[in-house]
Amino acid sequence: MRGSRVPRVLRENDLTVVMFGLFAICLVGQGIAGFRVYNDHQIATARATVDGLGYLRTGHFIEAVFENWESEFLQMGSLVLLTVFLVQKHSPVSRNVDEPNEIDAGSRDHDDVPGPVRRGGLMLWVYAHSLSIALFGLFFLTLVLHAVGGSRDETAERLHVGQPAVSVWSYLVSARFWFESLQNWQSEFLSVGVLVVLSIFLRERGSPESLLIDPPHREAAIPSSGSQ
Repeated sequence: MRGSRVPRVLRENDLTVVMFGLFAICLVGQGIAGFRVYNDHQIATARATVDGLGYLRTGHFIEAVFENWESEFLQMGSLVLLTVFLVQKHSPVSRNVDEPNEIDAGSRDHDDVPGPVRRGGLMLWVYAHSLSIALFGLFFLTLVLHAVGGSRDETAERLHVGQPAVSVWSYLVSARFWFESLQNWQSEFLSVGVLVVLSIFLRERGSPESLLIDPPHREAAIPSSGSQ
């Protein structure tokens, strides 16, 4: 894919293109499968079915999508933030245990620096922490949308059996909401922990998430002496 015939803009951004392409394929597939599941349930309970666009507005679809996005943004935000303070010896996912955490000097001695660095103050603080702010902002946004979709889905079920509707806040503090959230959160933290630990022992040639397969003995992930 990295041959000379591939446009430069695609060659330099192919990871992003592939990841968002896979995301789109999976989201469409989820929508199609969920649409069939939802209408099967509607038929089984003697309720009206919906068309494709109608399904995208249902709590069934909204809750399922944002419940998962929520846990992914929590996972990434936590990894970004926790690696500022915590380390794992020998893991490429972590900074070196014996080296101080590198912090940008924020020098303003030249013009080729981002605007927030030149201005300083609050703008610099926001810029310096913008990645974690964005990830946790997306986490809280998707958490709210998860609650909106879940309350809509539960309200539909309640109204069908003559029970009152449930508010977004009531759903947010319900056991169902936290069951849905925590079952995803625990799997995300498990996957990050597994990556951190397995990257100490295992390799993937060419991946920045892996150590080199043939480093000098003194730089090996696990020296025979047992010390880094």
